[in-house]
Amino acid sequence: MKRMHKIIIPLALLVSGLSADNKIHSKVLANGLEVIVIENHIVPLVTIEIAVKNGGFVETPEYDGLAHLYEHMFFKANEKIPSQEAYLERTRELGMSWNGTTSEERVNYYFTLPVDSVEAGMEFMKNAIRFPLFLQDELERERPVVIGEYDRNESNPYFFLFKAVNQKLWYKHYSRKNVIGNREVILSAPVEKMQTLKERYYLPNNSALLLAGDITPEEGFALAEKYLGDWIKGDNPLEKWPVPEHPPLKNSEVVVVKKPVNAVVLQYAFHGPKAGEDLEGTFAADVLSFILDQKNSQFHKNLVDSGIALQASIGYYTLNHTGPITATVVCTPDKVLEARDAMWAELQKLTDSDYYTEEQLETSKLKLEVQEIYGREKPSSYVHTVSFWWAVTGLDYYQQYVENLRKVSRKDINDYVERYISGQPFILGAIMPEQIFSALNLKEEELLP
Repeated sequence: MKRMHKIIIPLALLVSGLSADNKIHSKVLANGLEVIVIENHIVPLVTIEIAVKNGGFVETPEYDGLAHLYEHMFFKANEKIPSQEAYLERTRELGMSWNGTTSEERVNYYFTLPVDSVEAGMEFMKNAIRFPLFLQDELERERPVVIGEYDRNESNPYFFLFKAVNQKLWYKHYSRKNVIGNREVILSAPVEKMQTLKERYYLPNNSALLLAGDITPEEGFALAEKYLGDWIKGDNPLEKWPVPEHPPLKNSEVVVVKKPVNAVVLQYAFHGPKAGEDLEGTFAADVLSFILDQKNSQFHKNLVDSGIALQASIGYYTLNHTGPITATVVCTPDKVLEARDAMWAELQKLTDSDYYTEEQLETSKLKLEVQEIYGREKPSSYVHTVSFWWAVTGLDYYQQYVENLRKVSRKDINDYVERYISGQPFILGAIMPEQIFSALNLKEEELLP
């Protein structure tokens, strides 16, 4: 085996050296479309992406899952492309890779293609985003495809724990967090509902065009104006159809899912920060989660190294409309109550002055910064990160993310813990075999620590 010679680069130098790459340039067109260009000339490829402020968060129960169904219908017939077959043929002609995703607060569609096909790709995107036909026969064929994703989720028993916890955590407006959707709604959705989603949310003033790769800002802005400058602006859908906020939990509850699993999973779930209201809380949440995720943390030592748990983590998912905080512990069936109590004990220690050191705090912030910068190396994937933050928090939040990470103090973390975790109501979810739960000889509510 060849001996590899290590090149050691100080983290601070690495950060300063990489941070100049992939500069973000933005401009808002007269119709409200935000155009974002991420310039990187390393390879002759460009990714064209459109992000829309759509997804689970706008869905009332009768639309539960239709943002996802719409995403699938995007890659079908439109005013210029007569069928899905013709659509796929055109993607092959342009040499593009393509896909789309649906999440709680963003839907995105993207093509990556050679730089000499960018103009043709822009015309292709224009026709797909502005002039879909929603043919009945294509809708009928696509429903089973979406349900296939639903079925694959249900083949994983832990999906039922995720669903059961979320139904209690978001008890008032569950459909607005249920991205996978409702099976019956998906199977019965008419073409008219697809048209309604298009007319409400697929507007330039509710969307962003992102161009990433071998393209200059001037070229990107010119292409945006040429192909999407006449896209007609509409009413702000998030003002016309306001998204209700999730009311706080009234008290702590337990939900037990009984499935034949080998490893028991226990999860404490809390309402976390709303990115639009508590920016400091979101940064503190990210830093604390990173500290606890390290193998040298007291959290890891007390739960995993001790032999109580197989895995343990605390995480926060940044969203504008209340992000969840989840503390998860995986254990063997004989350690259910011990793992439950051990995780609860760790949650009470998060603000202790000796729970983590200043060195751990500063090192975690620096590692998070480096991790963020490494994520910018590939423009075709980095663009998805930028579009997510554009939709959820706004571009300014993301562009100042590293700077704000550096500012996080122990006090910020303590404020976050005291506001969202300490003494706050939560949902405790558990998944375990029926016989294990019976052997505990407890009622569900008696699982509360």
